[in-house]
Formats: sequence, structure tokens, C-alpha cells
Amino acid sequence: MVQAARLLAGARHVTVFSGAGISVASGIPPFRGPNGLWSRMDPGFIEIEYFRRQPEKSWLRIKEVFYDFFGRAEPNAAHFGVAAMEKAGRVKAVITQNIDNLHQRAGSREVIEFHGNSQWLVCLECLQREAATLERLAALPPRCACGGLLKPDFIFFGEGIPEKALRRSYQEASLADLFLVIGSSGEIMPACQIPPLAKARGAKLIEINLHESNFTPLADIFLKGPATEVVGALVKELGL
Repeated sequence: MVQAARLLAGARHVTVFSGAGISVASGIPPFRGPNGLWSRMDPGFIEIEYFRRQPEKSWLRIKEVFYDFFGRAEPNAAHFGVAAMEKAGRVKAVITQNIDNLHQRAGSREVIEFHGNSQWLVCLECLQREAATLERLAALPPRCACGGLLKPDFIFFGEGIPEKALRRSYQEASLADLFLVIGSSGEIMPACQIPPLAKARGAKLIEINLHESNFTPLADIFLKGPATEVVGALVKELGL
């Protein structure tokens, strides 16, 4: 822990890369793995072509999972710890694979949403964005003022990564001299390419995870444990 804190304190440009593991303590399960969400339900309802064909059926399950259930989640100590490191100038940006908006709610400002954000809706016709309020989701499927179908503004199966998020993530891989990877399995393409690219360009890599991942062989330091505890200990060691 002391060595990791020293690396963080001495780094010029720290980028956080977070996955599902950082939000587990907030009550949001990971999507993959033995206890993941997709082990209990078919993810076909967020396949983009199915959504276009069957928007009412798709939206019923989307609302149940991503708004009625996940919508109750609150930021945890790991999210607040990352925000504290950003506020202190230690962290320059957060790349998150998560769509839960918890980094932002904890106070992080420079957040790159690699897979989008469930708190916004986007029109498939005019591309207008609006907040996913309870009132807006009272009638399903929700429709834009132009009449187009609204979908959650996160990546469905069959869709590509937003160009801006992809570009900024690769930029961070070039700028950072330290990547702090928190709770990511390193299995999801193309997000899993970002930390190895940073490593190849000379960045140190610190990993926080409950278990070893695809990133572990690349890590200069592997800190095993819950994100809430490990990030909290790092923040304390940094005197924040």
C-alpha cells in the first residue's frame, strides 16, 4: 500500500480505469462471471436490433433492471475516494466502463463514459438527448418530441463505442504515466485494450481487484481486496 501511494504521489498524470467491481458495494452486480447479471437473465433485451423490433418488450426489462433496481444505487467509498484524488490534483481523468453515473455523483468531473450513461436517453431519429427521469419513463416506450424512439444512452450489443469516448481514452493512454485500474476483469473489448496500451507507452499500472484479472500480469502493483477498502486506504496514505 505504501509503495502504491508513493507511485501515485510521484506521478505526473494519473488516469483511473474502472470496471464493474467498483460499484459492487453500491449494490450493482457485475454483468459477467458466476454471480453476474447475465448468468441469471438473457441479455438479448439490450441487443440493438431486438430493441428496434420490440421496443415495448425491451423497455419493460430495461426499466426493471437499469432504473427500478440499479436506480437506487448510491456512490460508495471507492467512488468518493477517486473523486477526492481528482480534487487534490492526483487524478487527471477517469475512464469508466460503468453506465451507473456513480463517479459523477461522487464528485468526479473528468469522466470518460466508455459505454455511455444510463441517466440519459437519446432519440434514434434526431439524436436529441434528455434526462431519464421517472416521469419520462412512466409510459413505455418513451418517445422524443419528434416522435422518434428513445433508448438509454449507453451501448447496446451491436453498437459501437462513441467516437469521442474512444478518442479521449486513447489520448489518456498516451498522456498517463500511471494507470490505476479498479475492479475491471479486462475481458471486454475494446475497453480492455486501453490499460495495456498505456503500459506499452511507459505508464506504471496499479490494479485493485478482488481477484486476479487479465490485467494482473501487466500490473506493477496488485492490491487485492474490495475497492472500498483499498481505495480508502490509499486516500488515507496520501493524506487526503
